[in-house]
Amino acid sequence: MTAREGAPPAGAVRFARLAEQIADDLRTRLLVGDLAEATELPVEESLRGHYAVSKPTFREAMRVLEAEGLITVRRGAIGGAVVHRPDAEHVAYSLGMALAGRAVPISDVAEALREVEPACAAACALREDRKIEVIPVLTRLHERAVKVVDNLVEVTTLSRMFHEAVVDLCGNESLAMVAGALESLWSSHESQWASHHREASSLPRAQRLQALDEHRALIDAIAAGDAELARSISLKHLEVSQNYPIGDGPAVLISPASVRTRFISSSN
Repeated sequence: MTAREGAPPAGAVRFARLAEQIADDLRTRLLVGDLAEATELPVEESLRGHYAVSKPTFREAMRVLEAEGLITVRRGAIGGAVVHRPDAEHVAYSLGMALAGRAVPISDVAEALREVEPACAAACALREDRKIEVIPVLTRLHERAVKVVDNLVEVTTLSRMFHEAVVDLCGNESLAMVAGALESLWSSHESQWASHHREASSLPRAQRLQALDEHRALIDAIAAGDAELARSISLKHLEVSQNYPIGDGPAVLISPASVRTRFISSSN
């Protein structure tokens, strides 16, 4: 029987399968915790000896894991690979690429956030340990933002960290992962907006202070355990605060470049 026309050679298929099997094994070890976050993989020679494969096959497996964001391969004299546990940034990268491919405007992400972030704020208020695990984090970010309110870039950065913390600390891993991916995409857009609109008129000081007052009110609602009030404050705050970065001009599309840049910087 002759090989199918256009089919890859048997050797190429075996090479790909071996690389996939090694990537699958290492991926599983990472996900179950055998390989901890930020640890270095054993040197290449040791791993290749363990799997008994050629250098090209092993390096193809490494390329698969690197493309998935699960490792960062260091080239050059210091060499090696550093492990990364999957998080919301990884989800954001994949989601951002998918949305950019569909020419989705950033306003679509803002609308989705208005649905999920208030739910995260409510969940924070329902945590029994909120005064230990949630309130101190939010309060520190809020106080830092108040101190730099006159610097649009710095206060915007801290404001985004505040919103991301509300999501990350909600206590529900699934909600935090989904909302965190959306939050990451929006943060990327808002940070770029602040960098290009440094003048005070872009967001007058009074509006910045008002936004921070709303952050303070949200902290108080969470501390009091009032989930519905926290949800309401969060939604009203987003309805106003998102208007500035979205603007009244043409719809701004999600940028693949900005998604990639944020993902790379967060992985290093």
